[in-house]
Amino acid sequence: GSPGRTVQVPVHDPWASTVVETLPDGEGRVKVEAAQLPDRRSSSEAILPSPPRRSMASSSRFCFPLRRASAAIFAVMKLISWNVNGLRAVLRKNFLSYLADEAPDILCLQETKCSPDQVEPVWPATYQTYWNSAVKKGYSGTAIFTKTKPIAVTQGIGIGDHDNEGRVLTAEHGDFYLVNAYVPNSQRELARLPYRQRWDDDFLAYLKMLEQKKPVIWCGDLNVAHTEIDLANPKANMKNHGFTPEERAGFGAAIDAGFVDTFREFEKGGGHYTWWSPMGTARARNIGWRIDYFMVSAAFRPSLRRAFIQPHVMDSDHCPVGIEIG
Repeated sequence: GSPGRTVQVPVHDPWASTVVETLPDGEGRVKVEAAQLPDRRSSSEAILPSPPRRSMASSSRFCFPLRRASAAIFAVMKLISWNVNGLRAVLRKNFLSYLADEAPDILCLQETKCSPDQVEPVWPATYQTYWNSAVKKGYSGTAIFTKTKPIAVTQGIGIGDHDNEGRVLTAEHGDFYLVNAYVPNSQRELARLPYRQRWDDDFLAYLKMLEQKKPVIWCGDLNVAHTEIDLANPKANMKNHGFTPEERAGFGAAIDAGFVDTFREFEKGGGHYTWWSPMGTARARNIGWRIDYFMVSAAFRPSLRRAFIQPHVMDSDHCPVGIEIG
């Protein structure tokens, strides 16, 4: 565990043979040494936060994915989440070219505002699609596009008060649950804040129930900026929906329960946002909020390779966010 110490351990990566981990000045650097790489790759490097000091002696834990320690080789998986603010609207813009360029293994959409019979399936046939539409037409809604067929897909969280707005879609895969969520907005004047607090409690209980069976990845528009660095003007928004103490405490409860904010594992600074008001020039001036997230069970942290935000994607008032695991 001393700074500068180098260890070599096996890694399950199709293009690598060993991992060299150094720990200079408390920072962990994981470098994958190439083994018969294609021409486009020579090596891959990622910066990871240091594990707690108590775990320094077992640094190889950062190289093995959950429940796959005895597996041979598996590929990196890319997952993307995007509040599209109307799927039919983005289909008339650049959604299909974005999908072709990014080619995520799984794409989670929020605020689809349609049911599957209201949209022509013009996306690639490699994706199977699953939907949870609101009872109210043209409102809310979630969808999952996936290249790998899930074991099972569930709509809602099993509580009637929460399950009429198409806000949660859960896909069970072999090693994890994926939960796509569009969390209720507390609304102006905080008219829906009491309901939002009930939602936060019930949704966290649902996630922890799933986690008893296998690890959880959950993502979506969570409608809360967690800390002051997650929005451009925190002082002016202290009592506004999306940044109330109650909503922030609800998110903090998920962190306290062991879930990891993946983006903050790689980026500690401010200025990184996922939603901008469509009014005025907020987006051009980057006056935004980070309210879209990928969260993972703590046990998944060793498999997390990258977390990212794509503010250059302009077709919605939200931009896509994503992770790579493997």
